[in-house]
Amino acid sequence: MARHYFGTDGIRGEVGSTPITAEFMLRLGHAVGQVLRRDNSRPAVLIGKDTRISGYMIESALEAGLASAGVDTVLTGPLPTPGVAYLTRALRLDLGLVISASHNAYQDNGVKFFSAKGEKLPDGWEIEVEAALSAPARWANSAELGKARRLDDARGRYIEFCKSTVSKDLSLRGLKIVVDAAHGAAYQVAPAVFHELGAEVVSIGCEPDGININHGVGATAPQALVAAVAKHGANYGIALDGDADRLLLVDHNGRVFNGDELLYAMVTDRQAQHLPMPGAVGTLMTNMAVELALRNRGVELVRAKVGDRYVLEELSARGWLLGGEGSGHLLALDKHTTGDGIVSALQVLQATQRACAPLAELLQGVTLFPQTLLNVRLGSQDDLLHWKSNAGLAKVTREVETELAGQGRVLIRASGTEPVLRVMVETRDAAWGQRLARRLADAAVC
Repeated sequence: MARHYFGTDGIRGEVGSTPITAEFMLRLGHAVGQVLRRDNSRPAVLIGKDTRISGYMIESALEAGLASAGVDTVLTGPLPTPGVAYLTRALRLDLGLVISASHNAYQDNGVKFFSAKGEKLPDGWEIEVEAALSAPARWANSAELGKARRLDDARGRYIEFCKSTVSKDLSLRGLKIVVDAAHGAAYQVAPAVFHELGAEVVSIGCEPDGININHGVGATAPQALVAAVAKHGANYGIALDGDADRLLLVDHNGRVFNGDELLYAMVTDRQAQHLPMPGAVGTLMTNMAVELALRNRGVELVRAKVGDRYVLEELSARGWLLGGEGSGHLLALDKHTTGDGIVSALQVLQATQRACAPLAELLQGVTLFPQTLLNVRLGSQDDLLHWKSNAGLAKVTREVETELAGQGRVLIRASGTEPVLRVMVETRDAAWGQRLARRLADAAVC
């Protein structure tokens, strides 16, 4: 059965359009409740959210839908996505729901789901929910209706969890850190974590008003953080996205470190602690410079499809611990079950403290290859489905790969939402990469 509503990470869309309406969210809550009650006569679900104004509407609708199916709910209010994953597991609940559209603007919203173990749920579970959406409702009678309660200390519990993921000896005393929470879910949590570990904290992007989430701040707009680090003479800046599962770091020189570089720093820190590190997982977009640098350290890099759920699947299959994406979704499975921007930042800061060296020094020898990315619009969705049969493009791809001779790479992939082919060339020489990418793009439309 094909999925109609679920994407790569839950359900997401523009508020006011299906499926992000109060009516659909009521139905979704009821359908999720019906699936949960197949295995448990009285399940309980945690519901957290970011700071979008539409979160109030969606929270109420989901709560009503779950209650109508006989499911209890625990409400946290604004809390990072990884905080919901943690508390779902810690409180021994059956499911965790996060109302968020992550790094999108406030006009969008959505719902993410976590299992009782705090992990992303498999495709099979999503298909079950979609089937339940199509089935007739089974309304609970008054005696069976679910109840709701608010978890007043959710924020404090999660703060303590974040602090527990680093050594008890770690102190950030003497560091000035700018924390940018993107006016999102971590606006109260993130500054508190770094302050309680001893840092002098300057907060930006911590004044949500319901519509300013991710607007000009956060991991998708690091220029604000670069400016704040310079203004305040800070040692580091930490940028999260709207639901705080994504991270970028800035140093005192204004250098922005992306997820690929931060993954490398985390791997080398584990090696310095003499921990086994046979491999790490990136994605099809992970920079080749990081792959080569890891290989020089005896660490294999395996590439998964783009999306943190695919990185997690690959890590789980191989029994490895570290993985991530250039966008800043980083996984440290010995610390948490899902990507966590705050926990990842702590891992990187701990690495600099252990090495007694700034982050830039830990990354000496890792100079990211420029990536040229071109979007090639094809005539129709049907053309996109058959792009691999384009003989001219295949011929030019072989020529380009021969010319690169291992000093770069080509990635061509289809968009999942529009008739667009994404052509990427990565090599040490940016101008050369641009010329090669243009040759490929021209061949794609012939």
